[in-house]
Amino acid sequence: MEHLADHPPAHPSAAQPLPLEGITVVAVEQAVAAPFATRQLADLGARVIKVERVDGGDFARGYDTAAGGLASHFVWCNRGKESLALNLKDPRGREVVRRLVADADVFVQNLAHGAAARLGLDAATLCADHPRLIAVDISGYGPHGPYADKRAYDMLVQCETGLVSVTGTPERPVKAGIPAADIAAAMYAFSGVLAALVRRGVTGRGGPVEVSLLDSLAEWMGHPLHHTMHDGEPPARTGLAHPVIAPYDAYPTADGGQVLLSVQNDREWRRLAEQVMERPELGTDPVFATNAARVAHRAETDAAVARALGALDTGEALARLERAGLACARLRDPRELAEHPQLAARDRWRQVGSPVGPLRALLPPLTLPGGGEARMGDVPALGQHTGALLRAVGMTDDEIAALRRDGVAA
Repeated sequence: MEHLADHPPAHPSAAQPLPLEGITVVAVEQAVAAPFATRQLADLGARVIKVERVDGGDFARGYDTAAGGLASHFVWCNRGKESLALNLKDPRGREVVRRLVADADVFVQNLAHGAAARLGLDAATLCADHPRLIAVDISGYGPHGPYADKRAYDMLVQCETGLVSVTGTPERPVKAGIPAADIAAAMYAFSGVLAALVRRGVTGRGGPVEVSLLDSLAEWMGHPLHHTMHDGEPPARTGLAHPVIAPYDAYPTADGGQVLLSVQNDREWRRLAEQVMERPELGTDPVFATNAARVAHRAETDAAVARALGALDTGEALARLERAGLACARLRDPRELAEHPQLAARDRWRQVGSPVGPLRALLPPLTLPGGGEARMGDVPALGQHTGALLRAVGMTDDEIAALRRDGVAA
């Protein structure tokens, strides 16, 4: 049997190209799920053509003005794309998309249920016309079933999947502070495209890819779902605490900070008692000596830990915990995340261009050592690339002017 080591690369010192260079993606997308998926493709080198409405574009452009006048959601999800503003209700606008799709590798859409099919831009139709095309339909609840026609905003899907029921405090459920359903669907759409590209490389054929927000977030609910199905009881909401481990929570410190502490076993509890709390007798006290005892006496356990950490500044509390080899973290807000020393030390920040000037952005988490750095392109203005893309599909300047005059392109 041959081994990979028997066939070293021809140019071991040459940097590898980005893995999706040469791949073209056409996306009729809005909000978060599809745009975040296609941004991953753009970061890996794909050309992404974003088709937007002529009257305002992707409605996520209007969510807020926090990013120097631009919407923070839009800046996050849409760098590195070309913006083409078209009216898809006009057959001339749809014809432009069809011409682009004829030369594309991937098509992605997350329009309302049934809208893509009415436009002739659903995965089944496009893949029938273009056998090598990979066409992704992202929906809220899937293509059929009693929920297929329901509106599916992120918070609603968080409720339908039970995420809200296991998040929050005993008194009050809360939604996740990020669009968890959108992000889950985006990442399955992203990985689905990659899998379909691999399959096409073997078979020569593309095909449809279906992803729904409900299915995606239901998968992420695997632990509480299996716990409930097999044990009969859903996990309790415990805020930052853990339902079956103690101490495991955030504890205030003397300078107004909070330290998250996680003790995973009884050996760690003894080290906490001796080296951090400076109360070694608690390490063997029957009330605290085992995790089962600490959970049964959670209020007393938390009170003892809180007294000890509350007498220390955040830095000293963390230093003691780390010297004792205990898992701990600082409870940060987004402002503090933006200045996180680990991100700075690893040079994870870059600048991307935008209509309002350079903006800070994190390198994507997926790193391919030995290859080119992620292609973090500019955030496009609405219709910034319309003229160039219309000319690329063979339209003359007079035809383009007519489309603009009639409101079909912008």
